[in-house]
Amino acid sequence: MSYTGWILLTASLVGLSCGLMGVFLILRRMAMMADAISHSVLIGIVSAYLITRELSGWHMMVGGIIAGLLTAVLVQWFNSRGVQQDASIGVVFTTLFAIGVIMIATQVGNAHLDVKHALMGEITFVPWDLIQLPGFGAIPEATLILMIVLIIVVVAILAFYKEWKITSFDPLLAASIGIPVALMHYLFMSLISITTVAAFDAVGAIMVVAMLITPAAAAYLWTDRLSIMLVLSGTFGVISAIGGYYIAVLLDTSISGSMAFATGIVFMISFLCSPKHGVLAQRFRTAKM
Repeated sequence: MSYTGWILLTASLVGLSCGLMGVFLILRRMAMMADAISHSVLIGIVSAYLITRELSGWHMMVGGIIAGLLTAVLVQWFNSRGVQQDASIGVVFTTLFAIGVIMIATQVGNAHLDVKHALMGEITFVPWDLIQLPGFGAIPEATLILMIVLIIVVVAILAFYKEWKITSFDPLLAASIGIPVALMHYLFMSLISITTVAAFDAVGAIMVVAMLITPAAAAYLWTDRLSIMLVLSGTFGVISAIGGYYIAVLLDTSISGSMAFATGIVFMISFLCSPKHGVLAQRFRTAKM
């Protein structure tokens, strides 16, 4: 595969996996948790590097997952003590992210890990970090990890589809029929953390937040069915990834930033043109009355 092909494939995998997980964030009214986890995983990644002194490997994934779960636990704990959820999220993620930034500045030194890299990523480096895969040859490590994460996400959604659906729409009903709501919540936070960490190194926190929230928010405007919303959100994520790349080439600017910008374009088109909730459709119905 060509250099551009690997970049497009990697970005599409980010868009697809984040798009699928973002649906449940939107339905659970937890969109800001995407921002919280995508920033707070930095402290887990830095901690994993300080322990192993290696910038790649599964230990990074483990560190990020632990940080993501710590974020979820702390937010839930503060919320249970009377702090509003949005305030809890703001306090936890800004504090953990700040600690991660301080650790980079004081402990990491000359390693290829800095705040700019954490926020924006550098997807153009992805095709150069190759590993040999039996039967497939050389493949970028980030692409392989994202493929595995996508498989995990799809399997988890299919295996617990009914549970995700009920706990997202009516957690009280889910608890009354014996579904372990707390366990599903932390399993969901684990999946968000895995998806975030897998995408973090390649595309940075800004694109992860954009891909987790915006395609799902756009899909929500087009349908009231969960299955269709999942398909649309994943599709919008891929379209944003590919479209954003060519916007970056055209404007000679940041690829990750352009992909995040492309998600905004997709959302605005949906906001204006979706048949049920779109502004134009609502005005057309009003004019007919």
